[in-house]
Amino acid sequence: MNIILATLNAKYIHTNLAIRYLKANARPHFDPELAEYTIKDPAFNIVSDLFQKKPNVVGFSCYIWNIEETIKVIRMLKTVLPETTIVLGGPEVSYDVHEWLRKIPEVDFILMGEGEISFKELMHYLNGDIPLEDVRGVCYLVDNKVKIHAQPPKIDLREIASPFHFEEDIPHLGKRIQYIETSRGCPFSCQFCLSSIEVGVRYFNREKIKEDIRFLMNNGAKTIKFVDRTFNISRSYAMEMFQFLIDEHKPGVVFQFEITADIMRPEVIQFLNDHAPAGLFRFEIGVQSTNDLTNDLVKRRQNFEKLKRTVTMVKEGGKIDQHLDLIAGLPEEDYASFRKTFNDVFEMRPEELQLGFLKLLRGTGLRLEAKKYGYTYVDVAPYEIFSNNVLPFNDIVRIKHAEDVLEKYWNDHRMDRTIEYLVTEAFDTPFDFFQSFGTYWEERGWSRIGHQLDDLFLRLLDFLETLPYIDLNIVKSLMRIDYFAPQQFIPRKLWWKEVVDEDIRKGIYQAIRANQAIVGEEFALMQVSEKELFKHSFITPSSISYTDLQTGKIVPKPGYLFTYFRHGQQPYMADIQL
Repeated sequence: MNIILATLNAKYIHTNLAIRYLKANARPHFDPELAEYTIKDPAFNIVSDLFQKKPNVVGFSCYIWNIEETIKVIRMLKTVLPETTIVLGGPEVSYDVHEWLRKIPEVDFILMGEGEISFKELMHYLNGDIPLEDVRGVCYLVDNKVKIHAQPPKIDLREIASPFHFEEDIPHLGKRIQYIETSRGCPFSCQFCLSSIEVGVRYFNREKIKEDIRFLMNNGAKTIKFVDRTFNISRSYAMEMFQFLIDEHKPGVVFQFEITADIMRPEVIQFLNDHAPAGLFRFEIGVQSTNDLTNDLVKRRQNFEKLKRTVTMVKEGGKIDQHLDLIAGLPEEDYASFRKTFNDVFEMRPEELQLGFLKLLRGTGLRLEAKKYGYTYVDVAPYEIFSNNVLPFNDIVRIKHAEDVLEKYWNDHRMDRTIEYLVTEAFDTPFDFFQSFGTYWEERGWSRIGHQLDDLFLRLLDFLETLPYIDLNIVKSLMRIDYFAPQQFIPRKLWWKEVVDEDIRKGIYQAIRANQAIVGEEFALMQVSEKELFKHSFITPSSISYTDLQTGKIVPKPGYLFTYFRHGQQPYMADIQL
């Protein structure tokens, strides 16, 4: 029997863990072929590729981000391969199976919940080994009536087969994110999350997990992301894994975790600050809201003061980047409340702040209570809300404007010094800056025409020029520093028009050639030749002291910024006052 396990990933760099578990645990009786595509691949191309494989069975792994594209593929595939059995599984189709089976008549079976046991049993049925009645967790239509079989017991994760040791995956391990789970389930009951449905947490065999991680690293994996809903729910387990990863990591490997920050003990953070190599770990922390009523309504237990303590300690340690998540649209959080939530979290200056919007996922408590809170939402995946009883669509749109420029200007770290100045000195709150600029961006139609790096600087300046209280000289100086800072080579063009007078520029270079210490002892020690000085340096007007800026102070001081671009390194910068 020729079996294909397929999925449409959001991006090429992603890998699907679910179909690999199905393949590993179907052996030795069956050996399905894996077929991964992306949601951007044309459906016709996907169907053509599957058609040429001549499958008897095709199983699709379904999620909110791929279900609509997957349905298109299924309908086309059933047209060209009418005898092929189509099987669906995954979180998007594990709920409301009655609707899915009728909505997609081309589907023969849906598997609910964990699929390792059910998929193998279904393959035995399709192979003629057992009757359909013996297949657990399967759903299908009989005379237009939905038949649902009881699910099997929860699988013993300590005995489950590893999904990582396939020869065909090895060439791609370094090119894609590798996902790994050390537990399933979540101890919390957040009503917007599917993980709240499964009660309790089950763990995999620790030694097997370590062997899998060694295998991934030894074969070139660079980014390994743990998909555990709360990696640190067991302090002893987390500490053991942290120690293992510190001891045995390979250079260049990064490990990502979803952690619950308010239950993380200070001694654990101190251990990581003391022993973890910089850049080895990355934390993802769901804050969602700082509104106590909102958190109570969605059954989310969170101590924000302890969360802040964790985030602050980690940031001060300087070893671990942090990605914090917010959700706009939760119950009883209006625009003003969400503005406060945003500012509460932004105050911690996470390396990345993800501003998401509530999605009423199938099977979640909030979807069941949608009428109670006046939710209107798109009844097509990903089920994002339009409004609720305290947050009209107009406010959702305004928050989306903030999210757009937050992503471009903060999360991408294009101009950290400039943004820090604006959110602390020029606007009442950080949210006000991002929301106002985001709305201005949208009104100009810039979201529809794309952008280059220079455009980000020019568009911010265009916005700030409309605000009479902004000190543009300071902002332009900060923007120039931010523009130069990540460059490894002298830029061929500049986004600003102001230039240094030729006589002044010659005078500055003459002074530097006579005494390179004029731009700092470090530069003098480089012993830069006259040719290199002219070829690799730049003189720029400046209204602030670069030296004072390094101590966190913006001091107005008209002069010039000297920048020397060192090949393959960050450029050297210094003040020049004449």
